[in-house]
Amino acid sequence: MAEAKKGDIVLVHYTGKLADGTVFDTSTERHPLKFTIGHRQVIAGFEQAIIGMSPGDSKTVRIPPAEAYGDHRKDLVITFSRSQLPQGMNPKVGQRLELTQENDQTALVTIVGVTDTDLMLDANHPLAGKELTFDLQLGTIEE
Repeated sequence: MAEAKKGDIVLVHYTGKLADGTVFDTSTERHPLKFTIGHRQVIAGFEQAIIGMSPGDSKTVRIPPAEAYGDHRKDLVITFSRSQLPQGMNPKVGQRLELTQENDQTALVTIVGVTDTDLMLDANHPLAGKELTFDLQLGTIEE
């Protein structure tokens, strides 16, 4: 039976959970995830877990932050003046915003603090610094 290797296109059903068991994403109610191994389309630990699996195989893997979304970086938490927000906007903790930077690139940030004059914005990926657990089931392999 074929085993998944670098360069293969694979279809994978997955459920991703945090350490406390909270599900943060799953493909069980939709189509499986399709990606090419070695093309960096998914986090490194997820990709590594698929290598060597055969169609129909299932397993559970724990992925440390270094092989997922990295450590949470304090230098990516910034203070942002409320005066730069669109008039009438009522920001709330947990809200996600898309900011346009000086170089015209966009950045997704999460509001982590609100005062009368400023917002604290976190540009880390929401799963940065977290160990992730994935239940995986390999569907098909295309070489």
